[in-house]
Formats: sequence, C-alpha cells, structure tokens
Amino acid sequence: MTPNLTSGAESLEISWPDGTVGQFPYIWLRDSDPSGFHAKTGERDFDLTSVPLDLAPHKAEITADALILTWTPGATPSRFDLDWVKAHRPGQVRYDPADIAPVPWRAELGDHGVPRKDASALMSSNDALAEWLEQTKRYGLSIVTGLADDPEAGETVARRIGHLRETNFGVTFEVMSKPDPINLAYTSDALPLHTDLTNQDAPPGYQFLHCIANEAQGGGSTFCDGAAVAEDLRTADPQAFDILSTVSVPFRFHDNETDIRSRKRVIELGAKGEVREVCFNAHLADILDLDPSTMTAFYRAYRKFMQMTRDPAYGIAFRLCGGEMVVFDNRRVMHGREAFDPSTGFRHLRGCYVDRGEWDSRLRVLKRV
Repeated sequence: MTPNLTSGAESLEISWPDGTVGQFPYIWLRDSDPSGFHAKTGERDFDLTSVPLDLAPHKAEITADALILTWTPGATPSRFDLDWVKAHRPGQVRYDPADIAPVPWRAELGDHGVPRKDASALMSSNDALAEWLEQTKRYGLSIVTGLADDPEAGETVARRIGHLRETNFGVTFEVMSKPDPINLAYTSDALPLHTDLTNQDAPPGYQFLHCIANEAQGGGSTFCDGAAVAEDLRTADPQAFDILSTVSVPFRFHDNETDIRSRKRVIELGAKGEVREVCFNAHLADILDLDPSTMTAFYRAYRKFMQMTRDPAYGIAFRLCGGEMVVFDNRRVMHGREAFDPSTGFRHLRGCYVDRGEWDSRLRVLKRV
C-alpha cells in the first residue's frame, strides 16, 4: 500500500501502513535533496542561503517508492526514495554500527575476563578484526596475543585500524627505564592509575602497549574502568560528581622542547548525561587556579575520586609476557604499573596510539553490507 501524505504549512506528514509516522519540515527536505550532494564525493554542495526558510513546495506527491516535491512550477522536482525517507525520519538518531554501549567493569572482571584475540586472526580476517574492535570498545580493554618476534608487530596491528596518532613523544614510544627520563613512564617507579596526555587539547584515544620483554621483578600492569568509578561516584556522592563533571582544571607537560597545556574536566559527559570519558592524571595536573570559593569542594571531590581508583574493588592487574599487547581506551580506562627492579632483568614495552575516530571509522567500514 502507498503511504498517506498530508501537507501542512511548514512540513508534510507521511503515514506508512505499518503505523510509522514521520514529520518532515520543508526546509529539511530541501536541504536533504539527493541532487544537492556531489555525485562523486557525496558531500553536500547545496547552498542553504539560496532558499528562504519558509519555503513550501508547489506540489507534493507520493508513489509506491518515491516522494516527489516540485518547489516551483516547471522546475526539476526533488525525488526521494521512500525507504530512505522512512529510515531518515527527523527526530531519529541515525544508526551507527560504532555506537556500542560500554560494559562497565570492576575488579571481578579479573585478567581472565579481559577479551583476547590472536594477532594472526586480526591480520588475516576482517570478521575477526570487527569482532575485536567491538569487544575492545565494549570493555575499553583487550589483550592481543601471539605477536611476531618483531618490535614493529604491535604497530602493524594498530595500522590495520587506521592512522597512528603522533604526539610530542613520537609516532611510537619506548616504555623502559632510561637514565635521563622526561616522563615517569621512562623510570622503574610505580605509576598510579592515570589516563595519558591529559595536557593535550584532545588526548589520544586507544593506546597500544606491545610487550617486547618483561624479565624484571615487578612491573605488573594495572587497569581500572574510569567510567565505572565515575558512575559509582555519581550514586555515592552526587555533589562530588557534579563538581568533577563541570569544573575544568589545568594540565601541563613541559620539557626543553615543548610546553603543552589544556583545561579539562575530570569527568566528561555526553549528550545524554552519560560518562563519555575520564581525564585523570595527577602527575600532569598543573597548579590549580580555581577560585578559592570552589577550591576546597573541588579538592574534596578530586581526592575522593582518586581514593576510589585505588580501591581494590575496581582494579585489575596482570603481567604482560613477550609477544602480548594490551590495548585500551585511554579516555575511559586508566592504566598504571607496579614498580620493577631493572637490575633483575629487562622490561620493554613499545607503544602507539590510534584515535577514537579512526577506530570507529574502521568498524563502520567493516560493518557495511
């Protein structure tokens, strides 16, 4: 059956036989006309300023498979595929295969619950790659096993997803004890849980840490789902959650070559109020410049969040072996390290980043049908 069409002053209504009803403003229809998009690039080349906001079609008709609008007598009409019109009804969020609901986790996940995937499968199978991208995004954490005995093996897996994110530490970086470190990661000290590069305007998304050697005593890797901590804080202490999700604080990294600063909220919320990301790095936090009337309340909230990240109820720990790589969402999952003794053996991780946008893009392409 042909859908029913009703024209109004500013929009038209289409009712489908299955009960679906859509309201379509005329200005939206004009702006979404398929003929207004470049045939090769798919980019919109229609000029919105070329039409008045209160335009209305001279004629509107509907067939079994198309909506046809004639804007002015004698002009070429706009033709919309009816299935497309139904799928893109205004007020509906467009389907996105990369929109994957996170699974919050706490200590009970354990290292046994962390998703694992063999590197050879990721390199040879698009289906395996898509499944791993989904699982890693869901948990914010995974382990890749069976990497080749090659320092670039982890980077090769990362490039299977997209472009690597270059920072002031380079395209890749070597995590090992160094005699003249510019970052605490380049020491043998313990690293409290944190997210990387909070001083950047946009901190990197997914981090890849390929274990090349881990022979020293100590040096276990620690992780915590920052989103789970934030949500628990929202329930336990709404005032603290409100402060950390509304008050921005300064972060800074500087050495002889760089001085990179930005302001961030510790808890970043999405459009629906969900915890979208966590930005937490006590080592890169600059001198707080908040108004004194806010300072005490902020410190109380910030300290409570910090204490929660150290609660055994949230953290998991495991020891990476050579040929394994941990991958995690740096804007959700906090990571750290137990201290190690470099005199007892060599510890070397090689790292790189792939931004969230690259990750999601690859997943969407793999999910195309």
